[in-house]
Amino acid sequence: MLAWLIPGAGHLLLKRPGRGALIAASVTAMYLLGLMMRGALFSPQSGDLLTTVIYYGGFIGNLLSGILYFLSVWLGYAQPDVAGHVHDYGTKFLVAAGLLNLLGMVDAFEIATRRKD
Repeated sequence: MLAWLIPGAGHLLLKRPGRGALIAASVTAMYLLGLMMRGALFSPQSGDLLTTVIYYGGFIGNLLSGILYFLSVWLGYAQPDVAGHVHDYGTKFLVAAGLLNLLGMVDAFEIATRRKD
C-alpha cells in the first residue's frame, strides 16, 4: 500500500534505497513533465465501449501515481482536454507515470516474496 501511495517507498522498506530513489525520481519526473506539458487528468466517463475503456483506463493510470495524483487534484489542477500534440503527450506522460509506479510496486512485491533478488 505504501509503495502505491509514495513511489519508491516499497523499495525503501526492503532496504533497497538506490532502486527506491530511482523509481521515485522517475515517476515524479514523468508526472511533473506531464503537468508542465499541460496534460489533462482523466475522470471516469461512460458511454460507448471504447469511451468507457479509454476514460476508465486513463483514470486508473492517473490514480496509480499515488500521492502525486491526489496532490494535483487537491491543489485544483483540472486542465481541460485541449487539442494539440504537446497537451496530448502531457496526458500520456501522466498515465505512464502511474504505470511506471505499478511496475515499481510489482518489483517490490517480487523482492519481498523472494521471487527476485
